[in-house]
Amino acid sequence: FLLHPMARVIGGPIVACHVGADIAADLVAVRAMERGRPFLIVDIGTNTEVIASDGSRLVAASGPAGPAFEGGGVGNGMAGAEGAIESVRLAADGNFEVGVIGGVEPEGICGSGLVDLLAELRARGTMLRSGRFPDGRTAVPVVPERNISISRADIAHLSVAKAATAVGQRVLLRRLGLHPSDLDRIYLAGGFANALDVERAIAIGLLVDAPRDRFVRVGNASIAGARALLLSRRLRSELEAVVRQIEHVELETEPDFFELFTDGCMFEPIIAG
Repeated sequence: FLLHPMARVIGGPIVACHVGADIAADLVAVRAMERGRPFLIVDIGTNTEVIASDGSRLVAASGPAGPAFEGGGVGNGMAGAEGAIESVRLAADGNFEVGVIGGVEPEGICGSGLVDLLAELRARGTMLRSGRFPDGRTAVPVVPERNISISRADIAHLSVAKAATAVGQRVLLRRLGLHPSDLDRIYLAGGFANALDVERAIAIGLLVDAPRDRFVRVGNASIAGARALLLSRRLRSELEAVVRQIEHVELETEPDFFELFTDGCMFEPIIAG
């Protein structure tokens, strides 16, 4: 790593434990506070970080989603690179039609493909809301000629990651007395969000069930926000002031956390409230 000997390193403000400077930079990138309207930022990663606002008050939380939706811990999972299945559709003949990054032979399934696959399995009744297969099988082939499948163990791993993400959204909206339909914008941050099918993510309970036109994909907004902070002393000062106002919610201290987490493991839309 090459750095000019006179260079200055500037770090963004950390919101709280496990709610880092990356989602603080997201706030800068999307300029959400300037609108003065209710919003939600969901930055899905190994730690899924969430910030919600009713237009004035700000609350934040994080959930240990782990790397499941980045391909980690999933038998045929992989990052969103060439060879990764990024979209899945179940054809009339019962076979899966897949879209592969780079148009090459598939090597595995990345996050957006996993969301599509889970939604298809649920819609066709091949998978129960619990993630189990009704016929008792332990795996479903996706691209059998390439030995790519999804197993019951994979789905259990994904359900826990999904629950961590769902609980964060549900608790923060509850703290603010907001229904998902009250949100003016739902910002989806991170590389995974760019290829995510919102309708299918809602169907399996990964994202809140809000009007679809409120969702905005902002990509790696933390990088754009960091760049803006680096170039503006005023923005750094303003963000420091905003971060001091954010209330950190520790999800595990919620009295009904276990019930919320159990609900979140089900492959169905997130229950409001």
